[in-house]
Amino acid sequence: MNDFTPAVVSVDPITVEVIGSALSSIVEEMGEALIRASYSTNIKERRDCSTALFDLAGNTLCQAEHIPMHLGSFLDLIPHIMKRHPVEQMRPGDVFCGNDAYEGGGTHLPDIVLAEPVFVDGEMTAWAVNLAHHADFADRGHAHIYQEGLRIPPIRLYRAGELQTDVQELILLNCQVPRERLSDLRAQMAANRLGVQRFQGLCAKYGRDVVLAAGSALQDYAERKMRAGIAAIPDGVYRFADRYDCPEIDGEIDMSAEITVRGDTMHLHFEAPPQMRAGLNMTMTALLSTVYYAVKAIVDPTILPNAGLARPLSVTAPEGTIVNCVHPAAVNGRLGPCQRVVDLIHGALAEAVPDRVTAASNGACFSITFVGHQPSDNRIWVYLETIGGGFGARAERDGLDGVHVHMTNTSNLPVEALELEYPLTLMRYELVDGSGGAGRHRGGMGIRRVYRADHDCRVRIDGARLLSRPWGLFGGEPGGQADIRLHGGAVAFNHGGGGLRPGEMIEVVTGGSGGYGPPGERDRDAVRRDVAEGSIERETAGRIYGV
Repeated sequence: MNDFTPAVVSVDPITVEVIGSALSSIVEEMGEALIRASYSTNIKERRDCSTALFDLAGNTLCQAEHIPMHLGSFLDLIPHIMKRHPVEQMRPGDVFCGNDAYEGGGTHLPDIVLAEPVFVDGEMTAWAVNLAHHADFADRGHAHIYQEGLRIPPIRLYRAGELQTDVQELILLNCQVPRERLSDLRAQMAANRLGVQRFQGLCAKYGRDVVLAAGSALQDYAERKMRAGIAAIPDGVYRFADRYDCPEIDGEIDMSAEITVRGDTMHLHFEAPPQMRAGLNMTMTALLSTVYYAVKAIVDPTILPNAGLARPLSVTAPEGTIVNCVHPAAVNGRLGPCQRVVDLIHGALAEAVPDRVTAASNGACFSITFVGHQPSDNRIWVYLETIGGGFGARAERDGLDGVHVHMTNTSNLPVEALELEYPLTLMRYELVDGSGGAGRHRGGMGIRRVYRADHDCRVRIDGARLLSRPWGLFGGEPGGQADIRLHGGAVAFNHGGGGLRPGEMIEVVTGGSGGYGPPGERDRDAVRRDVAEGSIERETAGRIYGV
């Protein structure tokens, strides 16, 4: 076994802080390089990607503030690489590629990760890693993972700087839009190379041992802050239950959380039904990334995003269930249940720290995927978009309208970019008035988007809160529920999938969010300000608040 313990070096706090800021700058710069160099709208416009630096043992040194869910694809990647590839055989310029949820540390197959070891003075020192969501594996089934796309265990894409063309050809042959995949993979390569160079420059300035020692100290600091934050929460056992639905399944499923706070440690246990023949199952790494995000957000949002924050936390869930699935469960839509796990954690801890949690947000990552053939040359096109919704009201302020929440953090795709690149027209794009739950502080509003197909295409929709409403807290009212509607002669969809002919339309309404506190306690001057600023309609203000 390799010993990845850094040399014992004394580093003063100021140097640790400076190096920590440098690590954050490196991963942010990597992310911008990836976005600017990419080709697909999903990355260059919607920023559906993440970047990070890891130490040799696979512990997170720093993750850019992109998408919390992507930590799940990072957590187990380096151990999987080192299990398959001896460290002593790795060379500068090696690049490993993977995506598999069971043999590659991933959480679903569209998220392809590239990892490159960083060598300093001939010694492996760290890893530069990035992930890009390749919007490609569309119009597939989700009974099991073999239907969901190409499974890639951690394999060498580059060997000592030389592209393994046969590996790349194998990947591209299994993609529906290979030109996009090739360009996005090249952008990922550029981002990692930048990260390697910046990390090497940092080591040249401060010394390899000092940088590694600072990285270790930063993880210890994150652990101390997490423990201090947990210790401020009253000891006890806190429970919460909620329901989850999505177009892939009939009805709803029950999910619950039990959180035990004892001193400076927290244990979280989750219960859910057995894994299903649908793409909503979560691997343990997906569950862990969700827990780390949700607990950090409640305990102390300023905690550094590295491996140290996880040390005071333990997480359990029955194996073979939706929240801890095993092979060969399908996992493509795992983000939806992850969003509900965040709701469970907020709901459970509301009793203990009511001023730190929010009412339920829209509770979903509504995604819509179109696939068809370009009318000009018959090439396959795939368009993926995720849609925001309401963000839950807080103890001191209203929720946010029409935003991505919790585990997803992608950007809005401009209408111009959509209509320029795809045979689709966006007919309506607006906030859903009244969908934010009333309360002393109102919940955020959901979004309505209406798409018209200009040529034949197939559509798939994932979402949630179609059968329930996002709950409010402490007397706050629930937010509006989501909906999917067909117009212009479109026929009913089967479990979220179906076809559209030219002129047919599909309307997606995302959930609002819950209010916080009784509506009667709301300051009427604040409501009048909302009306004046346009964040609430005058009719709604009169109906709900009597203003």
